[in-house]
Amino acid sequence: MSQPSAAPTVERNAVKNRYEILVDGERAGLTAYRDRGDQRVFYHTEVDEAFAGQGLASRLVQEALTDVRESGKRIVPVCPYVAKFLNKHEEFADITDPVTPDVLRWLDTELG
Repeated sequence: MSQPSAAPTVERNAVKNRYEILVDGERAGLTAYRDRGDQRVFYHTEVDEAFAGQGLASRLVQEALTDVRESGKRIVPVCPYVAKFLNKHEEFADITDPVTPDVLRWLDTELG
């Protein structure tokens, strides 16, 4: 298991529609989204096995959701990890929208 020597950083990669967490400049994980009007729909989160067990997914999602708040958007947690995170972090409840069949159909079309 890799041990980071520098603090991980989270960056939004708007071109690829995802937030990435970097450890020593190397991408260690990501959470992917698509924007639907004023909603940011999160549909997938992953952390590379080499970086597992370091709390990187939690930090990644925390910073991504904070960015969503700062941008004035709302969160739709299709991704199970993001949904679980939101259940434990009620500070984002005011900007969280439910996952609806409409959102799921839209996301399916977006992702092809």
